[in-house]
Amino acid sequence: MKVTIITVVFNGVKTIDSCIKSILDQTYPLIEYIIIDGQSSDGTQQIIQSYGTQITHFISEPDRGIYHAMNKGLNLASGDVIGILNADDFYSDAEVVADVVRSMTESRAQACYGDLEYVDEADTSKVKRRWIAGEYKAQSFLYGWMPPHPTFFLSAQCYKDYGHFRLDLGSAADYELMLRMIHKFQVKTTYLPRVLVKMRTGGVSNSSVGNRWKANRNDQKAWHVNGMKPKFFTLLMKPLRKISQFI
Repeated sequence: MKVTIITVVFNGVKTIDSCIKSILDQTYPLIEYIIIDGQSSDGTQQIIQSYGTQITHFISEPDRGIYHAMNKGLNLASGDVIGILNADDFYSDAEVVADVVRSMTESRAQACYGDLEYVDEADTSKVKRRWIAGEYKAQSFLYGWMPPHPTFFLSAQCYKDYGHFRLDLGSAADYELMLRMIHKFQVKTTYLPRVLVKMRTGGVSNSSVGNRWKANRNDQKAWHVNGMKPKFFTLLMKPLRKISQFI
C-alpha cells in the first residue's frame, strides 16, 4: 500500500523542518511526500529544497488558502491512502504510518484516525491538551464528535468518489470533508487508540470569539450543503467536547 503525505505551508520557516523530518523518519518504506508552498518569502523554500529528491513533489506558487493548497496536493497524489500533515504539526514517532497501514489493512477500512496532542509552541515536550478521539459510532457526529483532522488518513478512492475540500466553508472545510466521508457516505473507519500527531498550539478557528462564531456558522453550513440536519444541540456540543481535552 502506497501512502501519500501532503504538507501545506506558507512562511513556516520556524516549523517546517521538524514536520519534514517527522515524515522522512517514518519506518514505512512506501511513502510519497508532497509539499505545497504558498510562495513563502521567509526561507521556507530553501529549507524544503535542501532535502532534494527526498521530497517527491514540491510546488511553490500563490494559492487561495490552505484548503485550495490541499486540493492541489490531492490532485498530485498517487498513493492508495492519503494523509495531510501541516507545517506546524509533526508525527509523534517513526511508526505512525506503519501502524496506520497495518490498522487499515487488518480492518479493511477506508479511513483511519487516532489521537492528537497540542504542545507548547516553544517547547514541544510540554503537552497543553490531549484530544482522545475515541471509537466512532453511527451517530457520533450528531453529538458534536469529530476526529482530529491531522490524524485522518483516507483512501484515495474516497476522494475520487466523494470529492475534495470545499473552498466555501472557511476553517470548517476539514470538518465538512470528514462529516461527508464518515457520516454521509459511511466509509468504513477504524480508530487507532494512540497519539499519532503533535500540534503546536494556536489554531485559527479558535483564536478569538469572533473566529469561533464564524467556525460555528460554517459547521452549520457543512450539514446544510450535504442535505443533512444536525440536532438542535449538535453544534453546541462540538466546542463543549473540547473541555475534556484540558483535563
